[in-house]
Order: sequence, then structure tokens, then C-alpha cells
Amino acid sequence: MLSERLLKALKDQVNFEFYSSYTYLAMAGYCESIDLAGFANFFRVQAKEELDHAMKIYDYIYQKNGSVVLEQIDKPKAEYDGIIDVFEKGYEHEQLVTKKIYELTDIAYEEREHSTISLLKWFIDEQVEEENSFSSLVKRVRRIEDNPAGLYLMDDELAARVYTSNTSK
Repeated sequence: MLSERLLKALKDQVNFEFYSSYTYLAMAGYCESIDLAGFANFFRVQAKEELDHAMKIYDYIYQKNGSVVLEQIDKPKAEYDGIIDVFEKGYEHEQLVTKKIYELTDIAYEEREHSTISLLKWFIDEQVEEENSFSSLVKRVRRIEDNPAGLYLMDDELAARVYTSNTSK
């Protein structure tokens, strides 16, 4: 059985994962508004991933006989100072997600809640991939900042990204 402290932290993370999805959808909207549909596709896929992450924790809470009350989701930022800013903000957001997952993991370790530790190990591994992906993309968009041909090549590349759920164990 989950302690009230851990249960609350998990519920907060569910809501934060939904906020993350909302944030990435807003980033997709920004990319659409500047005619970069491939970049928008990248962020749409990110939004779907975050929904899966929220549901992975949501389902876990119910498996542990808890329940979830969804909270209001804050309005995400909608305007950016260009495509580099979007990816920098995305990278910063992933770093925040990692911090929150680490804090959750610290609670689980303190409480010796091994099944939650196992769940959160998956998220820790996922965050290594997410931060690496965004770090790489930030570097790439910085390199092509003043190169329209490079920008459109990258847009085409990101348009090919498809969503594949990766939340299964």
C-alpha cells in the first residue's frame, strides 16, 4: 500500500505529465503557425508520449488501490522567439521532468516502496533518452539557424517521425 505522501507525489506527477503533453501540443501549434509542419509533428509525437507517461502512472496508482483526482492544467506558453527557443524550452522542460522523477524516486527509496522504485526506474531511463534527444536537437537547430535549406531538410526529417508507444514493460 502506498503512503499518503507517495500517493500524493504520484498524483502530482500524473497531472504534471498531462501538463507536459499540453506544453508540447502548444509548441506544435507554434511550429504550425510558422509553417514548420515537420517540427510540429515532432512536438505532437512528444505530446502523445507524455499522455502515455501520465497514464502509466495513473494505471499504477489504481493497481496499488489508490485513486486519482485530476487537477486543473495550467495554460502553457504559446509564443516563442523562434525555433531555437522552442527546442531550448523543450530541453529545459525535460530537465524539469527529470528533476521531478528523481524527487519521486527519492520518496520511494525513503519509504522502501520497491514496486514504485521499479516503475520509476523505467521513467529514469526514459528521461536519459528524452534529455539526450532534446540536447541533440538544440545543437542541430542552432547549426542551421541561418540556413533555410537546412531548416527545411530538418523539417522534412521530423515530419517522418511516427508515434510508437514505449510505455510497455
